[in-house]
Amino acid sequence: MLKIKEAVIVEGKYDKQRLKEFIDAPIITTSGFRVFKDKENQQLIRKLSQERGLVVMTDSDSAGFVIRNFLRGIVKDGNVKHCYVPQIEGKEKRKEKSSKEGLLGVEGLSEDILRDALQRCGVTIDDSEPEAIEREYLTKSDMYEMGLSGRENSAEMRKKLLTSLGLPTYLSANALLEVINSLYSKQEILDKLRLL
Repeated sequence: MLKIKEAVIVEGKYDKQRLKEFIDAPIITTSGFRVFKDKENQQLIRKLSQERGLVVMTDSDSAGFVIRNFLRGIVKDGNVKHCYVPQIEGKEKRKEKSSKEGLLGVEGLSEDILRDALQRCGVTIDDSEPEAIEREYLTKSDMYEMGLSGRENSAEMRKKLLTSLGLPTYLSANALLEVINSLYSKQEILDKLRLL
C-alpha cells in the first residue's frame, strides 16, 4: 500500500474504489459535476486542503479538466497538488461503450500508471515506520458506542455531529469515520458530542 499524507479528490465512486486497492489515504469524490452546487462537499474539500493538503486526480477528458479548474478556484489558498493521468484510449470493463471522448478514466487505468502519476505530482509518501501514536483514532466500535452507527437514532446523531463540524451532512457512517480520522482525534469528537 502506498501511504499518502494528502487527501485525494476523484470524480466518482469507481475511481475511489480503484485507488483504495493500493493507496492508504482519505479519498473524497466530487460526484462528478455535483460538486459545483454542493456547498457542504466544497467546505469539506477546503478543510482537507488546509489540514492535510489535497491531490486532485480527475479524468483526462474535458469534463475532468472542468472539475479540476473548479476545484482550483475553491481552494485558492489551500495546499493542492494536481495529478494528471495520461490520455489513453479505451473503455472501462463495467461500461457497455467508451466515454464520449473515448478515453479511459481513473478507474480504467492500471495501478502502475496511477502510482507513477501520483509520484510525479509530488505526493507526500509516508514510508517510515509508524511513530508513537500522538492521537487516538475512532474505530467502528467507537462509532457504535457513541450512537453514530447501528442504532435507531444514529443517522440523526451523525447529521447533528456533521453539522456542528461543518462537514457534509449526507456522509455515511463509513465516510464519516474516514473523514473524522483525517481531521480530528477521538477525544475531540467525544467533546463535540457532549455539546450536542
